[in-house]
Amino acid sequence: MIAFGPVPSRRLGRSLGVNHIPAKTCSYSCVYCQVGRTSRMCAGRSAYLGEEAVVAAVARKVAAVRSAGGAVDYLTFVPDGEPTLDGDLGGMIRRLRRLGIPIAVITNGSMLSRADVREDLAEADWVSVKVDTVDEARWRELNRPHGRLRLRSILDGIWEFSVGYRGHLVTETMLVAGRNDRERELRSTALFIGSLRPATAYVAVPTRPPAEPWVAPGSAEAVARAYEVFRALAGRTELLVAYEGEAFTPTGDPRHDLLAITAVHPMRQHAVDRFLSRAGATSDLVSELLGRGELVRVAYGGHSYLVRPTPAPAATGAGEGSR
Repeated sequence: MIAFGPVPSRRLGRSLGVNHIPAKTCSYSCVYCQVGRTSRMCAGRSAYLGEEAVVAAVARKVAAVRSAGGAVDYLTFVPDGEPTLDGDLGGMIRRLRRLGIPIAVITNGSMLSRADVREDLAEADWVSVKVDTVDEARWRELNRPHGRLRLRSILDGIWEFSVGYRGHLVTETMLVAGRNDRERELRSTALFIGSLRPATAYVAVPTRPPAEPWVAPGSAEAVARAYEVFRALAGRTELLVAYEGEAFTPTGDPRHDLLAITAVHPMRQHAVDRFLSRAGATSDLVSELLGRGELVRVAYGGHSYLVRPTPAPAATGAGEGSR
């Protein structure tokens, strides 16, 4: 399911997601990832689904949304893994511009040491880059990168991209309780982010079920401290600590829509209920998908979520995906 949504985004409004990377193919295996542990670690670029297939699928989805009376504010490359691993990313962005919708990419930044990746991302209107920490040991603990990656090279690449990029650059820092929310580390991270001069530095906490059960959001005090440090050192700062809402738009096939959305965006039960009502479907559909194992129910933060189960980690060699 290449195109999904639109889903409500705290930053992008009605975001139509582009899922162009095979499930859980990523350069990181972040402890807080909402779609589970990475099953295929990569630190090189490949061609995956193909430019033609992705562009056609997104165009069909946009047409379906518009036919249903909906609207799309952004086409957002936010797949099951790291979007810049796809060597076709630049070509897809250029061709999707014909739809007349702004294009966003949400990246972990791990590939930005490569000039070709920086060139591809420069095609997008809006880019979000993850910077959880600038401490090597903490980076390895939180983001669990591919063994070939080095933090210093990544940070240098992010900075170089920021210098030449003419679009809307933002950063995102995920606070995990007791890990990267201490003031000394926050100051180091905020100082680096400030050097990028982003339009906004976002400070987030986990609001969806994480890959590791021990992950918890920082306390209210830790979040407030982070906000003050970032505002002083990184410039304009906003918090991403609230639920983004339940404005999921059906496009005619509720089963397809539910599976596509939950593959990358866990949905609270209330959001599912409202979605089913708008789509003219009943809870029987959810019961069927749960019974078939296509959806699972997860409790987190006092809420019940429906998510797609992720593939079991593959038994692969350390060099896989290292092209």
